[in-house]
Amino acid sequence: MPEPFPVDDLHDVPPPFWRRRADGVWAVLVFVLTAGLTVVAFPPFQLPEAAYVLAAPAALWAYRRPGFRLFAATVLGAQMVAWTVILGWLHHVTWGGLLLLGPFIGLWVGSWFLGAWSLLPRLPGRPAVVRVFAMFGLAGAWVVVEWSRTWVLTGFPWLPLAASQWQRVSILQIASYTGAGGVAFVLVAMNLGFAAYAHRLFFEDAKGIARRSQEFLAAMFLLLVCLTVHVREAFNRGRYAVPLARVALVQPYIPQAAKWDPTQDQAILKVLEQTTLDAAGAQPELILWPEATTPWAVKGDDLARAFVESLAQRARAPLLLGSIVIERGGASGEPWYNAALVVDPATGLASEYYAKRHLVPFGEYVPWRPLFGWLKKFVEVGDNDCSPGTAPVPLTVRLRRGPLVVGPLVCYEDLFPDLARSSARAGAEVLTVLTNDAWYGEGGAAYQHAAGAVLRAIETRRPVLRCGNGGWSGWIDEFGSVRAVLTRDAAGKISTDPTAAGTIYFRGGATVDVTRDSRWIGQQSFYTEHGEWFVVFSAALATLAALALRGSLPPVGAAGKPKATE
Repeated sequence: MPEPFPVDDLHDVPPPFWRRRADGVWAVLVFVLTAGLTVVAFPPFQLPEAAYVLAAPAALWAYRRPGFRLFAATVLGAQMVAWTVILGWLHHVTWGGLLLLGPFIGLWVGSWFLGAWSLLPRLPGRPAVVRVFAMFGLAGAWVVVEWSRTWVLTGFPWLPLAASQWQRVSILQIASYTGAGGVAFVLVAMNLGFAAYAHRLFFEDAKGIARRSQEFLAAMFLLLVCLTVHVREAFNRGRYAVPLARVALVQPYIPQAAKWDPTQDQAILKVLEQTTLDAAGAQPELILWPEATTPWAVKGDDLARAFVESLAQRARAPLLLGSIVIERGGASGEPWYNAALVVDPATGLASEYYAKRHLVPFGEYVPWRPLFGWLKKFVEVGDNDCSPGTAPVPLTVRLRRGPLVVGPLVCYEDLFPDLARSSARAGAEVLTVLTNDAWYGEGGAAYQHAAGAVLRAIETRRPVLRCGNGGWSGWIDEFGSVRAVLTRDAAGKISTDPTAAGTIYFRGGATVDVTRDSRWIGQQSFYTEHGEWFVVFSAALATLAALALRGSLPPVGAAGKPKATE
């Protein structure tokens, strides 16, 4: 009688499940890790280190030459899910917009992974210089993809990869030279370096010192460069701080349902009056209101103008406020602008104002009216589209210690680097962001939005004062350090300490003492002077890497493993 398990038949034991279904296992792991790491890398989550590895699992899988359809479906699906979760706050405005925009941004960002699928399998076995150059080319491709988000579909550059590090300013200082794209370049290089190192250790025929990864070492060198810039520019900066202004930030926290309801006009004015006079008790030199604060157009409506001029006199401080402007009696009709204006307690409303340059599609205007003219705006302001401003128009505010030139940015304009850059070039000494994130509930949108202001501060080396309808309000110095955030604790006490626990969503105000770094007074950063040169450089790198590695895949060595090459 034969034995039930003869020794000679042991080789017929089927391989474990993970080997028989290797492609499926890879797909599940890459999908879960890519989607999860992408989500937690960005605010409101506080795990920015995830940005160093969020693309590494997919890059490692790309080295293994998976089928294109499976790889594309996995990484694109992961990005679509991740960005729908990240933009989840949008459902407060429109579920349809969330379910369209989230997957679209996911597909746009995910297109980079398809380039990685094409390029990375060609690298094992090639000389180190070729592999490192290819890694830089892929990092450059990411920079170009992110830059394209500033203009595709009128532009939606929400949360570029650099924004994940908004609370880790040591890596961000390079942005004053390269813009936010330089930070993304380093982070993507780190992702690719980790993937290359893992592939070298586990999937290549390498022994001894040959197991080290030159790609990983090159990525670490870039990270060291960032830290060196941080030490040089930010070390001992306290000795250069000089007072700039004492500024009150007022959060009226007007609900969206009431904001444009004519029956709520008097109630809104009462809230503005009370919160402003309360803030004036700390004797600020300047008081900031958020975007479109008043229920009527301050410039275009005599009652609204009289209200803000009277309030500035009673507060004994100039107001920098957001309001609608209606230019009445012009040759081109009566255009509406979403604007920032200055009200001086002595001279009243200034004639010059800043008009928002980058309008929200389907919010402030309907794009491509020949195609979408049947759609209505979801912001109930006026019957027609708002008109865009055409210039940075810095505003001068008279303070007790002298005039201050302010570069206003309205709503989500602080997400667009070129707008902040042009304001700095126009002479702004400080950037102000007047916004209304109350549209998006009390989730993570305000934190995600504030991350963009950190990048603009570093790129332009200008302090940023941010005033929101309900939150996030505070100020950020030239090096991206958050110096003050308005919060309220459970007992109702308002704090400006950025480390204090509490909610940013409340009605009230507080005063902060803003300083400037004397080394940057009257000086422009390299990025402000030269703009998006790094995007052009990155595009050239990506193109050259693609051309250099086109053609057949490299050979593999014994046991199906690529040959290790120094």
